[in-house]
Amino acid sequence: EAARIWQEVAGLAPERVVGLGEEDNFWAMGDTGPCGPCSEILYDRGPEHRCGAGTCGIGQCDCDRWLEIWNLVFMQFNRDAAGELSPLPRPSIDTGMGLERVCSILQGGSSNYDTDLFLPIIAAVEHLSGRTYDRGEAGFPFRVIADHVRACAFLVADGVLPSNEHRGYVLRRILRRAALFGRRLGLERPFLWQLCPAVAQAMDGAYPELQERAAAIEQVVRAEEERFAETLEGGLELLQRTIEETRAAGGRHLSGATAFRLYDTYGFPLDLTLDVAEESGMIVDQPGFERALEEQRRRARQDRRERSRGQGGALDLEEVPATTFLGYETLAAEAEILALFAAGERRPNAAEGEEVLVVLDRTPFYAEGGGQVGDTGWLRVRPEDGGAVLEISDTRRAGRGVSVHLARVRRGAVHPGATVRAEVDASRHLDVARNHTATHLLHRALREVLGHSVHQAGSLVAPGRLRFDFTSERPVTRAELARVEELVNAQVLAPVPVQWFVTALDDARRMGAMALFGEKYGERVRVVRMGDWSLELCGGTHLENTSEVGLFHLLSEGGIGSGVRRVEAVTGRGALAWLGGVRQELEAAADVLRVRPDEIAQRVQDLNTRLQRAERALVDLQRQQALAQADTMLRSAAEVPSAAGTFRVASGVVQGAGVEELRVLADEVRARLGSGGVVLAGAGERVQLLCALTPDLVQRGLHAGRAVAAAAAAAGGRGGGRPDLAHAGVADASVVQVALDAGVAALRQQAQA
Repeated sequence: EAARIWQEVAGLAPERVVGLGEEDNFWAMGDTGPCGPCSEILYDRGPEHRCGAGTCGIGQCDCDRWLEIWNLVFMQFNRDAAGELSPLPRPSIDTGMGLERVCSILQGGSSNYDTDLFLPIIAAVEHLSGRTYDRGEAGFPFRVIADHVRACAFLVADGVLPSNEHRGYVLRRILRRAALFGRRLGLERPFLWQLCPAVAQAMDGAYPELQERAAAIEQVVRAEEERFAETLEGGLELLQRTIEETRAAGGRHLSGATAFRLYDTYGFPLDLTLDVAEESGMIVDQPGFERALEEQRRRARQDRRERSRGQGGALDLEEVPATTFLGYETLAAEAEILALFAAGERRPNAAEGEEVLVVLDRTPFYAEGGGQVGDTGWLRVRPEDGGAVLEISDTRRAGRGVSVHLARVRRGAVHPGATVRAEVDASRHLDVARNHTATHLLHRALREVLGHSVHQAGSLVAPGRLRFDFTSERPVTRAELARVEELVNAQVLAPVPVQWFVTALDDARRMGAMALFGEKYGERVRVVRMGDWSLELCGGTHLENTSEVGLFHLLSEGGIGSGVRRVEAVTGRGALAWLGGVRQELEAAADVLRVRPDEIAQRVQDLNTRLQRAERALVDLQRQQALAQADTMLRSAAEVPSAAGTFRVASGVVQGAGVEELRVLADEVRARLGSGGVVLAGAGERVQLLCALTPDLVQRGLHAGRAVAAAAAAAGGRGGGRPDLAHAGVADASVVQVALDAGVAALRQQAQA
């Protein structure tokens, strides 16, 4: 029946669609496997794809003639570790009939890559590389690049950015692998970003977001490629140097530690290291690499366990019910202590002074999540239960819907079963809510000013400030920041009511509610609306009206990673405190300048003008002094014989001179020498050495850099530079004359060589 359906849907000749059987190799359905009934359908590509082996046939070889297009499984049982089968609570049906494989059959391709899902991308690779795609082994780099750049485009469109963690690490690895395969096609410079339009065009219609976010996708991919190009050069240099050192020592084996360092630090996949090593006749210690990799994973797992244990994770919550959150309606409520934990272990009680993790049956405390920090406050035990008082320093999520309160017992002793009055620090909570509501306003304002390619990439909502990360490849201008701030404060002053409601996820999306990539949403979601300005999925706490933000002020803007910018801002009391600090600084500056605060800018401008005049006068004075010293040096210049004729070398020590002063003097002396060299030393806290040569001496093979290097070496330092001009610095001022003499002697030796 399945074969018949395929014939009708795909329009394939009946003899080209067959089922795989055990006896005659042809059947449609009816096989029964260990976990339930299943069937497999193969597509016959035709005899031209036959491998040529005498045993070629279904189930007899692995050639490309027979393509599995259907592997229907009626999933009925679960097999446990012991091999025992138990019925599934929800039996289901699965098939491996993937879109790309179906396309390859309907479009007559020999593989998934011979379809209109990949061929436009491969054509773009051909255009960039100037090479023709080969459907055989030689075309492997084309296929890798097409597959990987498509994945990169989708990941970035979904809000994933390159990083060293989680999804960002997956993106970074596949992008780098594609870039490495580009080198096999002669694509040395970043090129993947130029393929992104081809991906968007190939997927247009089904995935319009690729076109909508095209600019952001290209920016992120290009920035990561450029960063990897710099890293790649360093990695290749290290690998080549290690190969040369190993070969010089008579060895042929590269250590696993080196391969792992290339992998971990430079992003080199092991197969690249193996390829380079093989080309050089070297062998890589792959077991050593695997041991180093497993050790890193072990450390990471241990670190996660320790961090999780300290934050309320890795607790035995098997019998603890989910915590009911009351914080949307109230900041104080009675609750029962369900469990106490300390050092990851469940405790029957906690005494005064101890730090414990407290689980309540219900709580008004918001648990850290979605960028919003957890609430703080107090738990006050009823007198009949002992009257203990616990200070809550943080609230976090511990899985299975359980909230954990990080507490210190300030008075008395506490035990599970006690009834407490849970009181959130209302003032701090309100500061957090101000910053959270302002974050939603900021998100929309950034999209209004910078374009809808901007997407949230992270946030922190704390009582003292807010931090918002967003996708953008360029810095935000001062004018754009001012406009963003203006738009946010316009919503604050409007004012706008803040409303929230719970609805179905699909309904929220149809309304246009913004969701964060990476967040897990259930079928029912909480939507926060701020008039016509903002509509986002959010589980955090907010104000009732935007006017409660009070005042919004942006503090800073800067880049934090590949394609990610960060702004920080303050609201309410934080903004008032910041403005108060600025006012104090202005008043202090006005007192120093002896003007009113509103006259500071003009006074600073006047002082700057006077400073520029003084600096010009100083330069003129230094030049006059240089002219005077130049006369003295020229009169005492030494004659240096050479095969091409005698030239003069002027030298001297200039007290208190830096590199710039020495340059001015050297230019003056060199210009008046006609043919010769100058060796100078500036004596101060640190000795500056400089050598300058006229063009004719450089043409004769003399080198100022080598002369300065000799002078610096005589004083215990190092230096060098160009053939015509070089300088160095040394710390020991007591040997300044020794260094000067060494520089002149070096020029004499070069002249006689």
